Amino acid sequence: MTKRKSKGAYMISSVAEMYGIHPQTLRLYEREGLLKPSRTEGNTRLYTDEDLQRLEFILSLARDLGVNISGMAIILQMRERMEEMQRQIQDFVKYIQEEVLARASAAADPSRGAIVPVYSLQCPFQNFLSLSNHLDSKRVV
Repeated sequence: MTKRKSKGAYMISSVAEMYGIHPQTLRLYEREGLLKPSRTEGNTRLYTDEDLQRLEFILSLARDLGVNISGMAIILQMRERMEEMQRQIQDFVKYIQEEVLARASAAADPSRGAIVPVYSLQCPFQNFLSLSNHLDSKRVV
């Protein structure tokens, strides 16, 4: 496989030459839905770096593993589903982490998140008693 250095779009003839395949092969992959290059106003196919990465994967399936076009379509579809499920799992984990943090902070402050207001359970005279005890300890006998 050829290494790519620049970002941009490549025409079908350049891509075919880079990967040592016939342009008809690229057209076949497009017709079968394996590749979806963008088009110019003049209807010229333009392959992006992402298209080339996908093509490299397709070519490795064909050349290294002997997978036919139908098999490639199934594998690519399963790969896309797995990537989507991975994104969903990451979103779910992020949600759970945020929820755990929110509940932990609510548990640390009982007044936060309470259905009814939580008032101090101190006796109204507790401050008076504390002061009285303090003064008693200072009293000289």
